[in-house]
Amino acid sequence: MDSDNAALRKRALRAELRERRHNLTSTERSSATEGLTRNLVDLATDLSIRSVAAYLSTANEPDTRPFLNWAHKEGLRVLLPISREDGLLDWTTGDGETETEGLFGMPEAVGELLGPIAINDVDLIVVPAAAVDQTGMRMGWGRGYFDKTLGSMEKCPPVYAVLYDGELVDEVPRERHDQPVDGAVTPTRIVQFS
Repeated sequence: MDSDNAALRKRALRAELRERRHNLTSTERSSATEGLTRNLVDLATDLSIRSVAAYLSTANEPDTRPFLNWAHKEGLRVLLPISREDGLLDWTTGDGETETEGLFGMPEAVGELLGPIAINDVDLIVVPAAAVDQTGMRMGWGRGYFDKTLGSMEKCPPVYAVLYDGELVDEVPRERHDQPVDGAVTPTRIVQFS
């Protein structure tokens, strides 16, 4: 069965990418954070957004916090996800400072819980990714929260994946539930897919 094959290929690719992220030096991470923040700010500014759905990065992910701090300072409405047991995401605006450990040990904002449809009102969605290919197909880390969220939206604003430069690849294994993104933001560039 082809989806079994895709799932196995994804598992292998995720393990390789996780290892690569784990091996980044603190200097490489710091430099990546500066570039990524600059590019996210440029993207948000170019799109003239008033609100964004984003996420709190884990230690091994490109750091989204400086961008989130900028967004708060600029008065943008920032929605951050809260994982639910049923595979859906609730959202909160949080205060930009307070964090807790959510499901699966993921960092989550603390704030009033807004339901899954709160994301329908944002101007930009920024999602984590393990890899994105040349067509904009995104491979996440395997829990499917963002695929489910994006797949259920009637009118989706632009969706950009955040990743390191080496994670823009020729092709990612694809399964039926996988959702593409409109673009990718890395420490060195902003890529738009047609």
